[in-house]
Amino acid sequence: MKTLLLTLCFCAISFYTIAQQNSIRPGEVWPDADGNHIQAHGGGIIKLGNLYYWYGEERRPGLDTNFRYVSCYSSKDLMNWKFNGDAMVLSKPDSTLANNRWVLERPKVFYNAKTKQYVMYMHIDGAIKGVSKSPSAYDFAGVGVAVSDKATGPFKLVKTFRPLGKESRDIGQFIDDDGSAYLIFECRPVKGFYIAQLSDDFLSVEKEVAFINLPLEGGAVVHYKGLYYAVGSKLTGWSPNPNKVATATSLAGPWTEFVNMAPPETNTYNSQSTMFIKVVGSKDTTVIYMGDRWKPSALHDSRYIWMPVEIGAGKLWLPEPKPWSINVKTGKWKKIE
Repeated sequence: MKTLLLTLCFCAISFYTIAQQNSIRPGEVWPDADGNHIQAHGGGIIKLGNLYYWYGEERRPGLDTNFRYVSCYSSKDLMNWKFNGDAMVLSKPDSTLANNRWVLERPKVFYNAKTKQYVMYMHIDGAIKGVSKSPSAYDFAGVGVAVSDKATGPFKLVKTFRPLGKESRDIGQFIDDDGSAYLIFECRPVKGFYIAQLSDDFLSVEKEVAFINLPLEGGAVVHYKGLYYAVGSKLTGWSPNPNKVATATSLAGPWTEFVNMAPPETNTYNSQSTMFIKVVGSKDTTVIYMGDRWKPSALHDSRYIWMPVEIGAGKLWLPEPKPWSINVKTGKWKKIE
């Protein structure tokens, strides 16, 4: 009996050791603590205390098609992630949606320190009853807002609306160093994307801060050493393209001309921008590009392209993604040879 118990304990310890990740390997299957590929596509990350929370589109096979799912993972080091279950399971969010082909994409969560609430924004889209000519149309073009008292959920839908009264498709999030929160959203009719400040309770979009007059989606912003860097992806659907970057001394602009952030022939290493993670440590600050490598025929197998960028003095450049590791306490990262 003792031998059996020792064997079981050894196996458990061995599995735990195997499951631990000492690096981030862009483009590869990224197992969570249970050994399953992380399902947090088009996601967003917040940090509370010493924990990072990663929310994204849950795309595992076998899900009930009457619902849409938002997953939640947590990590202390950005390399090892624990699955905390689905933070939200949502049925059709608006009665004007014509059918069950509606989508929930790019969920982003903000924590409001004043209200002690977690607020989730998500892109909601689909065909509209009596309006859309195609059952697969993206005519709803709005956002959903959900709230929870816990980081892991469950989140409950509060409302759907169009931010600033405008069509909204791909969304992004940005939290400035002073804690102010912003929604980034692409607006197809005006061929550009907006940076809009959220209200004090984060439940509404309060005002337009900037409109970037360029047809880009997948908007992401980071503030680094006095400059704002904005990145976006051209409108090519699931297919990757050369993402672009511009800078400004203020979120309101003026913004510089958008230029390539990686060799254009790589199509941003076959990825699309999602957001930036800024790791401020005791010795250095690392800015991580967080991108999605989509597989539309098998979305559950879509991969993640995370890589520290070269940034400073108005330049942001994505080097070729290679295995790497980070110490979130010091803020320093290194390549894995």
